[in-house]
Amino acid sequence: MQANYVQRLRLKFSKMGPARFIGHLDLARTLERSFNRSQIPIAYTQGFNRRPRMSLAAALPLGFTSACELADIWLKKELNPEAAREQMQEKMAPGIYVSRVEVVSLSAPSLQSVTRSAIYSVTLLDAVNELELRKRIRKAMDADGLPRQRKRGKGKVKEYDLRPLIINMHVEESMNDLTRLRMELSLEPGKTGRPDEVLSELSLDAANARIHRTELNLFVPAQGHVSCEA
Repeated sequence: MQANYVQRLRLKFSKMGPARFIGHLDLARTLERSFNRSQIPIAYTQGFNRRPRMSLAAALPLGFTSACELADIWLKKELNPEAAREQMQEKMAPGIYVSRVEVVSLSAPSLQSVTRSAIYSVTLLDAVNELELRKRIRKAMDADGLPRQRKRGKGKVKEYDLRPLIINMHVEESMNDLTRLRMELSLEPGKTGRPDEVLSELSLDAANARIHRTELNLFVPAQGHVSCEA
């Protein structure tokens, strides 16, 4: 069957304010509605249940914000990337800002297959003893393993090791008397580190933290490591 698309665009966008309450599946639908309102000629899959040809790099848990989300869309008609960015931003949902659009080869690997890690800035809203926190971080980073459990569906529990999912972690300079952590966590298929689970390992409550994704790191075979920074 002949392809019904002629161009692939990669979007970099932020997800802030009210958009942090849009879940991953709803985000795809929100983007689709915005593209339709702005008359972006997005291609659709064939068959009975047609879906837009769109791919998001990595799910962002509900309540998290991000300065660096990535999505690929396939178009039926070629557009100038900057003109497309301006066109889609006019009708974009509140809290989502498209900062960059670029052309990507139609034969390039999928975003999910080249995503390697994500960097998070975590602001702790409760006062903590930073000296004690640094000790907990050092203990976690020096550990051979950090066995944990993750709930999967009804009554299902998956055991996993959190330690290899933590690439780097340290306390950043305090801001407005609030302690901040910087975490680089694995974001490969089947090896995804979650900031809230890291906080739990450090005996911290994720409900009392602001978690913000600042960067996505990709490995593109033709280019090597590529960073989507804030």
